Amino acid sequence: MKTMRKRKLDSLGVSAFCESMAMMVQSGIHTDEAISLLQSSGEHTGGVLEEGLSVMKTHVDQGKGLASAMKESGIFPDYALNMVEAGEHSGRLDDILFRLSRYYADQKTITEKIRSAVTYPAVMLVLIIVVLTVMLVKVLPAFTGVYDSLTGSLTASTYSYIRWAYAFCWIALAMMIVLAAALVTGLLLWNRGKQKTVESVLRRFPLCARILDSLGMFRFTTALGTFLASGEMQDEAVLRSIPMTECRPVEEKLERCVKRMEEGHSIAQAAYDENLFEPVYGRMLLAGERSGNMENVLARLSTLIEENCTSLVDRLVGIVDPLLSGVLMVSVGLSLLSVMLPLIGMMNSVG
Repeated sequence: MKTMRKRKLDSLGVSAFCESMAMMVQSGIHTDEAISLLQSSGEHTGGVLEEGLSVMKTHVDQGKGLASAMKESGIFPDYALNMVEAGEHSGRLDDILFRLSRYYADQKTITEKIRSAVTYPAVMLVLIIVVLTVMLVKVLPAFTGVYDSLTGSLTASTYSYIRWAYAFCWIALAMMIVLAAALVTGLLLWNRGKQKTVESVLRRFPLCARILDSLGMFRFTTALGTFLASGEMQDEAVLRSIPMTECRPVEEKLERCVKRMEEGHSIAQAAYDENLFEPVYGRMLLAGERSGNMENVLARLSTLIEENCTSLVDRLVGIVDPLLSGVLMVSVGLSLLSVMLPLIGMMNSVG
């Protein structure tokens, strides 16, 4: 049977699937029966998951494991496949599935936060472009028509003000159009699988680079905790977790950590020496390792890093929104002031 690769489950779908499977596996239900129950539950009436379950059922009936069946369905991300495979090998499949459910639920929360952070500035850009276009097409020509009917020295001075008003609007409009074009181009590249190209541009901005690094660390700590929970040796768990980061700067730090581990250091000590985490987080990891509570500490670190990522996104929104609002207010305000000054002067001369 051909592998389905047209569409993937979103994070919420993967989370729901993993949680349902985890509860059934924990109850002692075999994988093939669990998939059959999901098919007949009535919650899925067609769509990506329904088609994927059908493919999975076929392969499980042939004696393949859950990870293999999920891979054949083509609807699950590689991260989930690797984790489920590790869970099957270690005999802790239910625990790994529960962890995956939480991970993808958190991933969905972060994704929605970032999406909303992009959506609001996009709406503001559209609003600014519309307002400036109205200024250039309707408002300023109306004032120009009024002043064109005037004669004398007042008209000569008026035209300089009008030119300034047009200049303000045109410059602001050009800037907003460039920003809107950049945003649209970035979204198109992202949707076409060229995330690395978009991220390389975003990394030119320090706050965006911190957000991307935080996302990479979130993926790493979650993956490392999951691999350790599945029974992997520490060295192997770190090596398998590195590709999960999908963030080259974080991978480079982790590769330096691996070199230290080859010299005999533990992952906690290597991470602390290489400043992989903030100092307070690094000390938490050291304490967790020494107390034999590494998995719980990693779970806590994942939560803290997620909160930090959310905070950084909020900070970015807090910078971009006032900036765009300021551009709109300054452009419109200066333009209106420029066209109103001659009228004020005329009223004063009449008075």
